[in-house]
Amino acid sequence: MAMLKVKLVKSTIGRKKDHIATVHALGLKKVRDEKEHQDNAAIRGMIAKVSYMLEVEEI
Repeated sequence: MAMLKVKLVKSTIGRKKDHIATVHALGLKKVRDEKEHQDNAAIRGMIAKVSYMLEVEEI
């Protein structure tokens, strides 16, 4: 199964509460935090919602 490396590149300060919750659900707390997730529809949907704050790399 493919993996995705997700990195938070913009702060969550001043963002909508549901966007902050999505970032936290991805396991990202601070700017420059990185996590690896399996590539599936649920993760892709969360990434799409807050894509303006993230960098995503397929590994």
